[in-house]
Amino acid sequence: MKIRIKFKKTGIMRYIGHLDVMRYFQKVNRRAGVDIAYSAGFSPHQLMSFASPLGLGLTSEGEYLDMEVHSCESSRSMAERMNAVMAEGMEIVGVWQLPEGAKPAMAVVAAADYVLTPEQELWGEIRGTAETFFAQSAIPVRKKTKKSEKEVDIRPLIYDWRLLDGGIFVKLASGSTDNLKPELILEAFFRYMGREYDPCSCSVCRMELYAREGGEAEGRLIPLSDFGEEIL
Repeated sequence: MKIRIKFKKTGIMRYIGHLDVMRYFQKVNRRAGVDIAYSAGFSPHQLMSFASPLGLGLTSEGEYLDMEVHSCESSRSMAERMNAVMAEGMEIVGVWQLPEGAKPAMAVVAAADYVLTPEQELWGEIRGTAETFFAQSAIPVRKKTKKSEKEVDIRPLIYDWRLLDGGIFVKLASGSTDNLKPELILEAFFRYMGREYDPCSCSVCRMELYAREGGEAEGRLIPLSDFGEEIL
């Protein structure tokens, strides 16, 4: 039985890296008595995978974890049992059963929503510049790879944007094929304004993760939670 869990990562937990989050959930599963399945072999491990690693220092309202379990009570009781042993800054917000043959979240992620919130003294300048920045036909940036550094145009990877009260909402490509980190947008934005980018000057929160309907390249974007059903 495969289940998908949605959780928040906020507050001080933003400074906990992805590998530590994996170890953290292993402990949560043991403490909460989750009937999780283990791999076979000499070094068995819990069968779970995360949709997309979250950058260090970012918060999130929409992280996803897939697990294989032998049994599972209702979605509500599972969330309550896990939340009872969770640390402050981590919270389960939903549990769904996945259909047979469903692909893992990490294999289907195609987009992500973010809210970029700058320091108050920068907001006026950023708000006045956003329209012309996103209206550009191309936004070239220097992107580092494991072996080199190259210039890429990130504009096609920005699917949507809009101004909020005190911040900017963006929907970006995310996944193994196309992936745009919000930090690259901020670097380009600050350079466009003639400023040096300071990571501490803007907070980033990931709001949701999506997959393409039917796995098609042009398919409608659907939240990862919509691929499962609530357990009653």
